[in-house]
Amino acid sequence: MGTLIQLFKALNANQYPGQIAMSLTLGMLLGLTPFFSPHTLLTILLIFILRVNLAGVLVAWAIFTGFAYAFDPLFHQFGLWVLSHPGLLEIWTQWYNNPFWRFLNFNNTIVMGSVVFAYCFAPLFFIFSWVMIRIYRQRFLVWINKFKVVQLLKASDKAAFASRFIK
Repeated sequence: MGTLIQLFKALNANQYPGQIAMSLTLGMLLGLTPFFSPHTLLTILLIFILRVNLAGVLVAWAIFTGFAYAFDPLFHQFGLWVLSHPGLLEIWTQWYNNPFWRFLNFNNTIVMGSVVFAYCFAPLFFIFSWVMIRIYRQRFLVWINKFKVVQLLKASDKAAFASRFIK
């Protein structure tokens, strides 16, 4: 629950929409692809290098992990189609004989299907997230700030901040 509140604070703060959209996209990549694969290290490295909102990454990761379990049969079919495509069989054979490429576990149909789908879908998801954040800030932020719960949360933040100086 605290992570979700952190995400709403980031959405309502003056943080760049691109940072939040990038954090949601990286969380989507973590959630849709199998976690115990080498490409996860690349995604985690990007999270640490880029200036992204960690709450956004965690929320998107949790949401898309649920989607990944539902879409695993589709990822398997897509990965099987990619791996058995006649024009790519020679490349897959050469990669399978190389220890580096075999370490990437590309010959697993779920890994291949989910990684290809997630990384191809990532630019579209980034643009969609960025647009949705901008629409949220332009149309709904003023309306949401009128809620009593939001005003109480803002007041509690200011009270906690002021109490640091009083002690």
